[in-house]
Amino acid sequence: MTDTDMTGTDMTPALAPHAIGRDLARRDGAAKVRGTAFYADESPVENPVYCRIVASTIARGRAVSVDTGEAEGLDGVLAVLTPATAERLASTSDAELAVLQDDRVGFRGQIVGAVVAESFEVARDAAARVRVEYEVAAHDAALSADRDDLYTPDQVNPTYETDTAQGDMAAAMASAPVTLERTYTTPMLHNNPMEPHATTALWEPDRGAGALTLYDSTQGVHPVRSTVAAVLGLDEDQVRVVCPYVGGGFGSKGMPHANTVLAAMAARAVPGRPVRVALTRQQMFSLAGYRTPTIQQVQLAAQRDGALDGIAIDVVEQTSRIKEFAEQTGVPTRNMYAAPNRRTTHRLAALDVPVPSWMRAPGECPGMFGPEVALDELAAELGMDPVELRIRNEPDVDPETGKPFSTRNLVACLRRGAEQFGWPGRDPRPGVRLEGGWWIGTGVASATYPVYRMPVSTAVIGYSGGRYVARIGAADIGTGAWTVLPQIAADALGVPVQEVEVLIGDTEYPPASVAGGSSGTTTWGSALVAAAEQFRGKFGADPHEGDEIEASVPENAASERFAMHAYGAHFAEVAVHADTGEVRVPRLHGTFAAGRIVNPRLARSQLLGGMTMGLGMALMEDSVLDPRTGHVVNHDLAEYHVATNADVADLRADWVHEDDPHVNPMGSKGIGEIGIVGTAAAVANAAWHATGVRVRDLPLTLDKVLPPA
Repeated sequence: MTDTDMTGTDMTPALAPHAIGRDLARRDGAAKVRGTAFYADESPVENPVYCRIVASTIARGRAVSVDTGEAEGLDGVLAVLTPATAERLASTSDAELAVLQDDRVGFRGQIVGAVVAESFEVARDAAARVRVEYEVAAHDAALSADRDDLYTPDQVNPTYETDTAQGDMAAAMASAPVTLERTYTTPMLHNNPMEPHATTALWEPDRGAGALTLYDSTQGVHPVRSTVAAVLGLDEDQVRVVCPYVGGGFGSKGMPHANTVLAAMAARAVPGRPVRVALTRQQMFSLAGYRTPTIQQVQLAAQRDGALDGIAIDVVEQTSRIKEFAEQTGVPTRNMYAAPNRRTTHRLAALDVPVPSWMRAPGECPGMFGPEVALDELAAELGMDPVELRIRNEPDVDPETGKPFSTRNLVACLRRGAEQFGWPGRDPRPGVRLEGGWWIGTGVASATYPVYRMPVSTAVIGYSGGRYVARIGAADIGTGAWTVLPQIAADALGVPVQEVEVLIGDTEYPPASVAGGSSGTTTWGSALVAAAEQFRGKFGADPHEGDEIEASVPENAASERFAMHAYGAHFAEVAVHADTGEVRVPRLHGTFAAGRIVNPRLARSQLLGGMTMGLGMALMEDSVLDPRTGHVVNHDLAEYHVATNADVADLRADWVHEDDPHVNPMGSKGIGEIGIVGTAAAVANAAWHATGVRVRDLPLTLDKVLPPA
């Protein structure tokens, strides 16, 4: 790979025989730019009607009376769903999805009613006229580390051990010449994709035993089908889910939420009419999941040369009282750095709040903030360069399992990133560089993300009309699956990429795993390679019309022998105004080791997107929950600020060459999440270097970086 390849600019000739590694434009780009790519709320259906949610205004209690008379009296209202009138669901084991099954209220913003009407305006008007009387119960929405009701979950997302320990961390803290114990916090964060969660649902009772079609904004059509079918008591072949395009998800659309179930229920209440349900921006703060706030107590024990004797992280976070979600915040500490003594723990507070869920790099993103800032603090204590401190604690094998790494190029990322950023020669002293009224500083942080290959995905490859056509029920959430999957299939078939078409986003195609955990390309690509190899083995290089083969993701025996991760190094330059405390990030660079890069253009887009999202986490994102009401008060994009182009002048992502033969047939690793993981810590470390003020609680607002009066 050339240097220009490593910066995301492809120099491969236009007629290169290999598709993987080529800088191809998005196949779906023109449709999106021209507005012909349809999303869930604009699905091509005839004569749609509209559903509007009635949300609870209390955090806990009962909706003892729901008066629908005024709403039902409006012209155009077709149905009003309440706990008394909604259909009984076949499964209510998932309390989040048990929509309108009883009068209990578990959090503010919960669905307590819904109106279906001929127009959006009438549905909105009617929903506002539904009168709900509540029996209010005392609620608890305040997270703290000193609560006496914290508990230990059975496991953390998805199936990791809750607590781990190796060696004797207490003894290491007692005997090491240098120790550090700090508490760090990350706030509640909301995913906020531009396209809100939306579904267009159609129930056709006269088609066989009944047929439900869902045009859903989702990261996985097959998971939606299986979930909704189970909740409604339908056979899976009665449900079709279609999702060709998604306007962002960041994890929030990785599992079905209440809005999708409500859409199906509303459609069944007005059979034969397509029903559109789109969450408002405000409703997304209570019904679409969020990243739980975390309180992280980090301990480091080290020798004076920087070698770690021990590392520990004890995490407290929140979940909903009605449904548990335990974020794996402590997991990255288990395998990031060498240390003979280690401990990770997770404790939950069950509160009367909405249900937390996946948000880009769950676990790794918040879980790397505390330890990476702590390492920066340790470097300052030791008088050591923070890049060198990280390199000095590079493990030979996975510290948790003892397995060798399939590839681990964190040191290469740190060294290459430092060189490109201009780190050598950096004055380590904080608060010494004042330029034009701005304090300037630089910071670094490492990043890691595991390589996941899901066990469920099947691809069909056939030959039709002189082209190879592959089908797989994958989802493109903006990551480029429409483009990279044809590249993978073309190489596996040994044909030019323009001769290959891959159809995705429909349960009419073979089952595919969810687009989550940076596993999409790895999993779906492996299925396509398996199908292509079997196709060539059976039909040769000169297939006939109608030839077709089906294959599923093969097991990867190497996963039992190797620890598999992607790595990265983030470098940030921060400027803090000496008088106002305004924080700016003039430069943000990331260097990554993420296996073989399938498409440099799309890879760079994903890495920059993750870094931008991490910048928002560092500087501005904070879902402010009022514990008196259980309500996120800044529940819109006017007050919940996300990072934009104006927030960083020089944003760069590049990568080191890495072709990992153990992870999958392509040699690739996931890139959707590694970009966000270390960004916030790098910015926080740079802010300290600029000002000498150590901020341990995100976001880095001006009141935190100004020195005390």
